[in-house]
Amino acid sequence: MCGIFCLLSFSPVESPTDQRLHQNLSRRGPDSTQDLTVTHAHPFYRCLFSAHVLHMRGALTPQPERDAAGNVLLWNGEIFSGIAVAPEENDTRVMARQLSLCDTPAELLSVVSRVRGPWAFAYYQQAQHCLWFGRDFFGRRSLLWQFDAEAEALTLTSVGGDCSPTGADPWLEVPAAGVYRIDLKAGRVAGTGGVTLEVYPWATGGCGLPSPENVPSNCVATMNQWGLVLPSPVSPLNMLLPEVEVGVLPSSPPSSVVATDLEEVLASRERTGEVDHLNAVLSEAVRRRVQALPGDIRDQSLTDHASVAVLFSGGIDSMILAALADRHVPAGQPIDLLNVAFKLQEPKTQKQQSTKKKKKKPETDQNDPTTDSTNVPKVSEISSPFDVPDRLTGRAGLLELQALNPERRWNFVEVNVTQEELQRTRRERVRHLVQPLDTVLDDSIGCAMWFAARGEGFVTQDGDRTPFSSPAKVLLTGIGADEQLAGYSRHRVRFQTSGHQGLVQELGMELGRISSRNLGRDDRIIADHGKEARFPYLDEDVVDYLNSLPVWRKADLSLPRGVGEKLLLRQGARALGLGPSALLPKRAMQFGSRIAKMENSHERASDRCNRLLSA
Repeated sequence: MCGIFCLLSFSPVESPTDQRLHQNLSRRGPDSTQDLTVTHAHPFYRCLFSAHVLHMRGALTPQPERDAAGNVLLWNGEIFSGIAVAPEENDTRVMARQLSLCDTPAELLSVVSRVRGPWAFAYYQQAQHCLWFGRDFFGRRSLLWQFDAEAEALTLTSVGGDCSPTGADPWLEVPAAGVYRIDLKAGRVAGTGGVTLEVYPWATGGCGLPSPENVPSNCVATMNQWGLVLPSPVSPLNMLLPEVEVGVLPSSPPSSVVATDLEEVLASRERTGEVDHLNAVLSEAVRRRVQALPGDIRDQSLTDHASVAVLFSGGIDSMILAALADRHVPAGQPIDLLNVAFKLQEPKTQKQQSTKKKKKKPETDQNDPTTDSTNVPKVSEISSPFDVPDRLTGRAGLLELQALNPERRWNFVEVNVTQEELQRTRRERVRHLVQPLDTVLDDSIGCAMWFAARGEGFVTQDGDRTPFSSPAKVLLTGIGADEQLAGYSRHRVRFQTSGHQGLVQELGMELGRISSRNLGRDDRIIADHGKEARFPYLDEDVVDYLNSLPVWRKADLSLPRGVGEKLLLRQGARALGLGPSALLPKRAMQFGSRIAKMENSHERASDRCNRLLSA
């Protein structure tokens, strides 16, 4: 993985260097840093390429990678399948070799479309005088762009800086709509000094041409003149509806429904071929991601240090990832379980609560455990101000994993965050990484994920609690499960109002927007620690299989929370030998970690967050 940067300038006047931007990039790639400049005289253009490499595979390969013909590649990605990469090879060099054989746009698109795995890239073809760039189908790697009219320069970068230069627009995320091409000899917009962007969109499932508001001003995105498209890596979503629409139950189980009742409901569901197939493709997705590691780690079956960590709440998504990682990580290696908690605020006295002025109730998520009494920690369970809901379910999940494989060393890392540390880190690090996103939800999830990914906290073994810092470079995260298997409360609401047809439409929208709502932000946050986020639930084979199933095979929202949403995954958890975690209702990270209660609890998730804007 890398921090990549490309500055395309049509002016002979050199632009000043943004030192903070390059510091942000260097944190993503601490193992190698290198710059390369390509200049052409008539017509004039200059490309400055810069790369900061995190070594993850084969021999350390510095970037930018330039071949004998003068072509230059910046590659921030992982090839898990689709193009052969031998264990001793580096996928940057493999990709550069494949692209060097391409003379036509169709040939280049054929290479890019075969890659299975996350990627963002920029590629300069010297003979054709063109610059290609883009993000993968799901947008699992960040790529931002910005055009500076005064400097006549377009910037592409994995992460932005503190602010935009004078004359430049704010940073925008490059839409994961396809691959873009700039003709460096003729690709200018007449009268504006801007750039014409030829788009090669995904054939199905993508969003077509990007919306004008997502394209830098003075730049124009147009369909390529050949009408070429990239074949989608996954099949279209199955839109089939059941012949008979079923009724629905309340969104939360009544107080009379207890865990044993939910156990019986789940047990009554027959284990089907779909369950085994899902577990098989998920297992393979995890295998690809935990075994494609740096050579100095991969070849050691015994080590005191974990090479793989899981962003871990004890919920079903992270429990399944941990259980599957246990199958493929060498038996002698530990697995780190990173569990973040924000310090619980002191409860107000009855007098303070009665005299406090009533405020408008904020918009809440039904996944917030404070709205579901079955998930609120009992006073007797709380022995620490960091005993938030995710800490308690995390400890319970640890016991399940220890029972599943008592020989494995599971490092349950308690990452504890105070309000003072949160505010300082947001100001110094997170607000620069979250941009261009700026909502309260982006703030909450971005901050929680940053601290969790850093992996600094405490572990308890044999009754001794000691400081601990996770060395794992690979972080597995459960993003993508809820979007495909109807895990969010909004899915249940849509089902109650519009039935299966509305639910299918909602799920179709989820994957279509996941690149702009989640994945670019999460990549920028996690990579800031020189670590790499990997998303098994968004493996192309996993998504392809789930897309092939009718919606009622994946979820049954006529059943109560804790069973109906992600039903197929819950059945899969049972087949893997997991216990109570298979029945935990969805709990959003901002609520489970209690970061949502740390600042202004009356904010709405969609509000613009002033804390991200303040210096």
